[in-house]
Amino acid sequence: MKKTRVTIHPDFRAGEIDRRLFGAFLEPIGSWVYGGIWNPGHEKADDLGFRKDILELTRELGITAVRLPGGNFTSGWEWKDSIGPKEERKAHLDLAWRQYETNEVGHDEYLEWARRVETDPLYTINMGTGTVLDAMHCVEYTSLPKGTYWSDLRRRNGYEKPHQVKTWCLGNEMDGPWQISSFEKDPKGYGIKVHEASKTVKWINPEAETVVCGSSTPNNRTYPDWDLEVLRECYETVDYLSLHYYHNAPEGNLAAFLSASRVFEDFLETEIAACDVVQAMLRHPRKMMIAFDEYGCNFAPQGQVTVGRSGAIDHGVYPEFSAHMERPLRFNDPERPEKPAGKESQMLNTLSLMSVLMMLVRHADRVKIGCMTGGLFNIGYDEKRVWKQIGYYPLEMMIRFARGISLYPSVDGPGFDAEGYNLNDFNQTPAYRDIPYIEAAASMDEAAGEAAIFVINRNWEQDMEAEIDVGGFGECGLIEHVELFTEDLYAVNTGDKPDAVAPCANEDTRLVGGRISTRLKKLSFNMIRLSLKK
Repeated sequence: MKKTRVTIHPDFRAGEIDRRLFGAFLEPIGSWVYGGIWNPGHEKADDLGFRKDILELTRELGITAVRLPGGNFTSGWEWKDSIGPKEERKAHLDLAWRQYETNEVGHDEYLEWARRVETDPLYTINMGTGTVLDAMHCVEYTSLPKGTYWSDLRRRNGYEKPHQVKTWCLGNEMDGPWQISSFEKDPKGYGIKVHEASKTVKWINPEAETVVCGSSTPNNRTYPDWDLEVLRECYETVDYLSLHYYHNAPEGNLAAFLSASRVFEDFLETEIAACDVVQAMLRHPRKMMIAFDEYGCNFAPQGQVTVGRSGAIDHGVYPEFSAHMERPLRFNDPERPEKPAGKESQMLNTLSLMSVLMMLVRHADRVKIGCMTGGLFNIGYDEKRVWKQIGYYPLEMMIRFARGISLYPSVDGPGFDAEGYNLNDFNQTPAYRDIPYIEAAASMDEAAGEAAIFVINRNWEQDMEAEIDVGGFGECGLIEHVELFTEDLYAVNTGDKPDAVAPCANEDTRLVGGRISTRLKKLSFNMIRLSLKK
């Protein structure tokens, strides 16, 4: 097999890496909140009911930002009913996920949890059933030191100092017909509403940034016209366009699953183009940045396909519309958390998600926020223990070492094809050709005098030889090559075997004359660190 050649050069600068790129997503779905981060009856619960072992491991991971408290949940959530004494809070139906929301974990608890975890909260405001006035009150309650009804109410509720929220997400997936009070049919109305809300957020807190919803999937029939109409109304007052996408591939189709970053990149580049079109139309001096603040990768079974519709589909064929309403309402009991359903490959899921994250790093000039949906921050837990799932390790490596400037890699080597597929009317993906087996991203931390190279071998059949040209850095040294690999793709880390799959050092990698020679194991994640001459 032909050797893959990768070139990393300090002049191939993609952009400054924003720390919030390595974020996550949190919503009260199933046991993520009730029975996950919050379990007041647990032996390790703190004064607010948060599980200290999960909190401490999340802090150790160093997750840089968390978008909370949702999610579809927020489009029907009344934040004012979730503050104050718990015995006075109002319980509601959460129609997004057909569950009872007790509001025992509310506005203040979410933000206090973020403070204790030492992460940057990206707070989502209800732009579905919520109003601009609700948004004003929320920001005033959260950010103003004192002197008004809402800021003084926060103080009476036990939070004397303002919560530290800089980034406000104005709605969630407002293009989706599944969304409560969706603006699918009224993008202009949503754009105007966001424009007014964004103004008030910044008038209350001049340091604040705001995020407007773009398309939540390229398969929506409104994509990408919806985004253009929205942006025309609010471009001057918002800072980021939010994108969401979940890559669903046919069960067992590794080529389709491992092509996730290519699918995401097409979506991202179309949205960047839409932003630039609106910028040109408005003759605005500032480029719009991107918040890819919810993404995931999954296998899914074959479902219904309406032939010939190409995404322009009737609402009745959405699986969510028919099956969703048949589910019984549920109560999420923190003492009886849900168990994961089905058998999945943590390793494959990790490789696909890290592939997408590496793609976002390569677009660091425009993508400044990223929020991965990877379970509860890739932390496993049961009634007594917590442990690091497989995906914890590469995410931690990128959080710690993907710093400074993103360097765009050149990759020349063999690749694979992924056939197009229609899983259902909501998940349709075209064919892709010549996807390189080797995928790379790189960063240069000039202050620390280090560079980091992240490499995935997507070849599911064999190891691959790679030569990485780093001669452009001049004098440099090899610090380490760490690899994450398992022969058993269905091996999982558990409370009994927390280190079933863990990173290890590759001692055979060599750096000679500005060239790194290495063998990359099949379906492996790799990090190579270099010391640079200052």
